[in-house]
Amino acid sequence: MKKLVIATGLFCTILGITFFSCKEKKISVEKSIELNLLDQIDRFQSDCKLFLQTAEEGHANEKRLQQLFLQTRLSYKKFEWAAEYFVPVVSRKVNGPPLQELEGSGEIIEPEGLQVIEGFLFPVYDISHKKDFIEQLKLLQVKCLKYQSYFKNTEIFSWQVFDAVKLEIFRIMTLGITGFDNPLTRKSMEESAASLESLQHVLYHYDDHKIEDPLNEHFGVAIKYLTENSDFNSFNRMEFLVNYCNPATRSLTELRDTLQIHGFKFNRLLNQAAKTLFDTNTFNVNAFAPDFSANISKEKIALGEALFSDPILSGNGKRSCRSCHQPERAFADGLIKNTQLDKSDLLERNTPTLINAALQPALFYDLRVASLEDQSHTVMQNKSEMHGSIMQSGKKLWSNKKYREGFLKAFPSEDQKGIDTFEIMNVLGSYIRSLTLLNSRFDEYMRGNKISMSQEEINGFNLFMGKAKCATCHYMPIFNGTFPPKYRSIESEVIGVPASLEGKTLDPDLGRYNIIPIESFKHAFKIPTVRNAARTAPYMHNGVFTDLDQVMDFYNKGGGAGLGFLLENQTLPKEKLDLTKKERDEIIAFIKSLDSRY
Repeated sequence: MKKLVIATGLFCTILGITFFSCKEKKISVEKSIELNLLDQIDRFQSDCKLFLQTAEEGHANEKRLQQLFLQTRLSYKKFEWAAEYFVPVVSRKVNGPPLQELEGSGEIIEPEGLQVIEGFLFPVYDISHKKDFIEQLKLLQVKCLKYQSYFKNTEIFSWQVFDAVKLEIFRIMTLGITGFDNPLTRKSMEESAASLESLQHVLYHYDDHKIEDPLNEHFGVAIKYLTENSDFNSFNRMEFLVNYCNPATRSLTELRDTLQIHGFKFNRLLNQAAKTLFDTNTFNVNAFAPDFSANISKEKIALGEALFSDPILSGNGKRSCRSCHQPERAFADGLIKNTQLDKSDLLERNTPTLINAALQPALFYDLRVASLEDQSHTVMQNKSEMHGSIMQSGKKLWSNKKYREGFLKAFPSEDQKGIDTFEIMNVLGSYIRSLTLLNSRFDEYMRGNKISMSQEEINGFNLFMGKAKCATCHYMPIFNGTFPPKYRSIESEVIGVPASLEGKTLDPDLGRYNIIPIESFKHAFKIPTVRNAARTAPYMHNGVFTDLDQVMDFYNKGGGAGLGFLLENQTLPKEKLDLTKKERDEIIAFIKSLDSRY
């Protein structure tokens, strides 16, 4: 045996390699994580296969199919962090919302995946849809192959792992504990615990101390809290976020910095350096600017603020941006609808707030433009709103000494002989970006000031995030439709807004359908922010509700469906929320805690 070892060593030497290299080579941390991911995907595939086989047998009972569904979802949650980060297009068809969606290319994406399957099985198994049910299970098999192909052939890096893990914690915070992707089963706490357990195992590869590491401890207590408090309605989301999630993401960021793990920096709304979802630097106000040259500056903001209040941009020289977006009214106007320029007729829609408008990747109620620059241009040129000419405005501003000097400071260049039309749009956009104000009492509480919110407001937050289902559309912490955790897209909803307070007829405005004529977009409107809602009455695109009590009553009844409207494409859950008067008041109290300070 001794001679055999020596001979082997000599053979290795002959090959020009050391004897040590003949021993099993230690694989990298990244490779270990890749192999673990493949194991988890294999498990998911096995669960999908068993699920399909059982469904096809024809004699499986409802309880067995429901158990297999829950098991399959838990398998997915184990590698969701990587699936959503590296293969988002596939993941959209595995666990995306059960709604028709539109890609940027114009392609219509039909709903499929686990959330569609959930609707077939819960609260009862609808055997009349067995064919569609089985087809969905077969589609899952195809997605498994795509996951396997990707992770077998793609190298992942540690900086991506840390970025993806933090995003998954944010996903749990904003979607996981709200019931967003399990509205019928409401196994939110169990699934969130499964996700955290998987993340804990991933990070274990980077932890030299193992047992004593604070990050490991944060994960452990968070998982324990989820396991011991699994009831959906009574779960204390505020305590979970403040006492468990925030410490975990802080420690995660600190571990990454200690290990000096650095990588590619994205120009996305969510700042990669943010330690929590509630830091003052969490969101990048320049993320949706047309390009880097359009980023804000002090000079642009000052110039934009001056122009914002100056009627020089309007056709009749009488209306400014501030005429409809008044700072004292949280940059709305307090009217059901403002009037058309030089007329007593009303505009088509209610005036929204501009506070935090920079945190939206698309604007207007029908999401028809993609930047604040386009928004400014559209309003300025609109005959009913300002009826101005951006070309003529450029000439007027150049001939005005104060504005000419301001533009030369904001856009310094040699031999400038006029004001570019984009520069006008950009200074207005820059000023609106400066109105990003995530500084409410709620924000203070999430940053550690435990006396900034009352118990009534905290109760309201827990209801907002849970039983009332508000947070499944108004996503924390922006509380609008910008979709977490990457915050790259914004959603619209069909909720069935009535034409009047009597609630007898549906408002005729077709919303997004007027821009993109897809049936599912009929009466669809952007999900606006709930921040500053206490200051921006009246509500909805048509200003139909005059106070938050009326808004809460509308949602409590199930939206348009509760009013008796036959809206087949209503995306708001049609069931009553069964909120008590006390609970509705608590939610309103929470909404008031979201008022910005400016």
